[in-house]
Amino acid sequence: MDWIHAFFMGLVQGLTEFLPVSSSGHLQIAQSILGVEISESATLTFDIVVHAATVLATIVVFWGEILKLLSGILKFRYNEETIYVLKICVSMIPVFVVGVFFKDHVESLFSNTCFFVGCMLLVTASLLAFSYFYKPKKSREITYLDAFIIGIAQAIAVIPGISRSGSTISTGMILGNDKKSLARFSFLMVLVPILGQAFLSLLKGEFTPEQSGISYMSLLIGFLAAFFSGLFACKVMISIVARGKLIWFSVYCVLIGVIAIIFG
Repeated sequence: MDWIHAFFMGLVQGLTEFLPVSSSGHLQIAQSILGVEISESATLTFDIVVHAATVLATIVVFWGEILKLLSGILKFRYNEETIYVLKICVSMIPVFVVGVFFKDHVESLFSNTCFFVGCMLLVTASLLAFSYFYKPKKSREITYLDAFIIGIAQAIAVIPGISRSGSTISTGMILGNDKKSLARFSFLMVLVPILGQAFLSLLKGEFTPEQSGISYMSLLIGFLAAFFSGLFACKVMISIVARGKLIWFSVYCVLIGVIAIIFG
């Protein structure tokens, strides 16, 4: 992978990590379009780098909220911040179960063709469309049960082509959760799983730039592309969710899904 491919792939990762169009699915499609042959070690190394970039982008955007949550927890009281963090912990249970017991099955999904990714993008499109047209009777704050159900949606989104942000936000909208707080919850709930996965990969020695065949310059360019595009996409997505306008992403997923099926 040269620096041009790394830039393009980082750009795709940063934009699609926050927009409801599936980052993993788009990366597979991008690899097919570019004709990039990436070894397993190179894929793992690059994934760690670009996911670290999108995590950093999330922290920058929500820095004030994160500091508020941390200060609330450190008071060691059952306050609003502690409750919010506990809900995030509840949301991580499903993805933890999938990561521990079904890791090999999940990794095997990433060897599927663009045809499979295209089919899953159509599933994402259907979910986005349903959340747009379905109108809950009233809006409510996220409950512990809601957090767990949204966590299930996040766990299902490990499948390439199923958007993580799309599935979690759409699920929350269907449940009737408040739109203003839903995007924040969706983006914050993924921080620990991504950081945890990266940490485990480092412990296992899967982060191997020297053996992966990717230069440090390409990794740096990929990181910067993912970080700055992620900053942009995160801020845009917050505004879009507040207005509940996800239908155009549904149309986009249909178009890209059909193209991937035809040429997959």
